[in-house]
Amino acid sequence: MMHWIILPVILPAMLAPLIGFVMRHDMTLARTASVAGTSLLLAIAIGLTVMAADGQTHIYRLGDWPAPFGIVLVLDRLSALMILLTSVLALIVLIHAITTGWDARGRHFHTLFQFQLMGICGAFLTGDVFNLFVFFEVLLIASYGLMIHSGGRERMRAGLQYVVMNLAGSTLFLFALGTLYAATGTLNIADLAVRIAEIPPEEAALVRVAAVLLMIVFAVKAALFPVQFWLPATYANAPAPVAALFAIMTKVGAYAILRVHTTAFGPGQAGTEDIATTWLFPAAIVTIAVGAFGVLGAKRLMPLIAFSVVGSMGTLLVAVAAFAPAAMTAALYYMVHSTFAAACLFLIADLAVTQRGGDHLRAVPATVQNGLFAALFFAGAIAMAGMPPLSGFLGKLLVLDALRAPGQMVWAWSAILGGSLLTIVGFARAGSIVFWKSTATLPAAAAPETAPEIAEAAEHAAPAAARPMQIAPSMIALAALVALSIFAGPATTYLEGTTAQLFDRDGYVAAVLEPSPGTED
Repeated sequence: MMHWIILPVILPAMLAPLIGFVMRHDMTLARTASVAGTSLLLAIAIGLTVMAADGQTHIYRLGDWPAPFGIVLVLDRLSALMILLTSVLALIVLIHAITTGWDARGRHFHTLFQFQLMGICGAFLTGDVFNLFVFFEVLLIASYGLMIHSGGRERMRAGLQYVVMNLAGSTLFLFALGTLYAATGTLNIADLAVRIAEIPPEEAALVRVAAVLLMIVFAVKAALFPVQFWLPATYANAPAPVAALFAIMTKVGAYAILRVHTTAFGPGQAGTEDIATTWLFPAAIVTIAVGAFGVLGAKRLMPLIAFSVVGSMGTLLVAVAAFAPAAMTAALYYMVHSTFAAACLFLIADLAVTQRGGDHLRAVPATVQNGLFAALFFAGAIAMAGMPPLSGFLGKLLVLDALRAPGQMVWAWSAILGGSLLTIVGFARAGSIVFWKSTATLPAAAAPETAPEIAEAAEHAAPAAARPMQIAPSMIALAALVALSIFAGPATTYLEGTTAQLFDRDGYVAAVLEPSPGTED
């Protein structure tokens, strides 16, 4: 077997306790180990992506036990793409956290960061629904610790809401797993595809219940309406590097929908094939509206970006809901784009908020590097809103082109175009207040009078300029969006192959359930 497949899970799982127990009192050593481990993870992800480019489904059987009796990890083009996306984003975020000093504001940041990577990579590679639940729980524990990193009342309150909501989702997940196992006798995704196909539609009631429960669980992770309300408060109050890393967290929910509801419950599975489309499409439409109106009405910069993430997830899942090859290709392209766009905005906002002393949308005297931050924010905003020439415009264009069916076009086009307009207005309003109006001196009526206001004004009087290494991660994320625009043709071609493999249920099932445990694919 090819042992490289398990390394994205094993590497951070081994590094996290090593940092936590051996290096916890030496920040320099912890930073060095964390950067080295994340860089190695990126190198492994590149190797796995090259391996998966052959179009085959590669299998890793833990303990050499054959599926469905043993645990399997599955590497195909989709899982390799998500591992690569995670590792690139993780390295960008880690550099920002170190250069800005966020990692030193609380305990065990690097340990939790590595556990988070373990959970994310495991969720993308697992071929078993129960182990998907296990990795979701690893994600929950690590993300809660990162969420409340450096403390604070608002952060603790948002963290409590986050963990309660996700624990409720975990409970539903267990109910869904129990129901699914009772109906089929298996939780292996490939074996589920075989078993469900053998169940007559009139006897598939329990399977339909399990499919709906799983959809609700994945909707919680993806921040889909009506269970999206945890995301704005969580992302807005989390440390900025953590919020940037969380840009991949919602994609875990979207990936789970793609993998499970395409392979096990998707097209051709009598009794369950219409469940995801029936519920996912209208919920995604409303999610776009919630995100757009949230951006328009936000009074703080971080919640504004968080609501834009909600809207981007709605756009992504509208395309996923079609469960058609062209729409799925568009969804994958937009998934990559929206991950980098959200991370870029959170990192830029962190630099700007540090200079301003707060993220409230109000005019303050111009800060150091105001023009640079304004340019970066402008580029990130047009990417997130879907304006040319960056990849957001191409992504939304692909989604609109794929959703031209009579029952979809009116709703999808209206929601996406209307949501984009409101998002543009919201970002334009925020940018003009934070950067353009800040270039002028405040009027006399707004002069500070109270002691806190005087202290805040003194803080703004001589802010320290951001160092090049602090700005570099935001620039790298922005460069990724530019590269995704320039190489949109080759990227789309690769994603078309990824989509074709995703819809090749027979090929996936044959690879996973291969009777010879010594083979790789």
